[in-house]
Amino acid sequence: MLQSINSFFDKHLSRTDESATSEEAVDKIHLASAALMIELCKADLSIDDSETRKISSILQNKFNLPADTLEELFNLAQQEADEATSVYQFTSLINETYDQSEKIALIQDMWEVAFADGNLDRYEEHLIRKVAELLYVSHSDFIKTKLAVKGA
Repeated sequence: MLQSINSFFDKHLSRTDESATSEEAVDKIHLASAALMIELCKADLSIDDSETRKISSILQNKFNLPADTLEELFNLAQQEADEATSVYQFTSLINETYDQSEKIALIQDMWEVAFADGNLDRYEEHLIRKVAELLYVSHSDFIKTKLAVKGA
């Protein structure tokens, strides 16, 4: 099972090379962002429909991901729920491409997913903090985005 997940991410999220088009590179970054949000969705060991709807909404509004790719990514992330995972492969790809404002926007999107079910779980907050640190998002921006989403 873990091998099929790794092959999916190798196929869709491997670092861009010289032959990759800029459109393919953008797709890989969008998939990395989607994978982080899906990891967040399952952080509290309970995948809530409101969270998955929020993820779908964010991905459709910001990234315009194809439905079949989104469905495949969701299915693989759910299979991975019982396995130990690392978000480093996603954050390293995002660090190479996103500027600081895009990283902050991703953290804000993650807060929106975490608050979607009306309950912020400590594991969700921990994962967002970990991702923020790996993306070099300052603690003040981490808190500002949390408060902005919580207050909305």
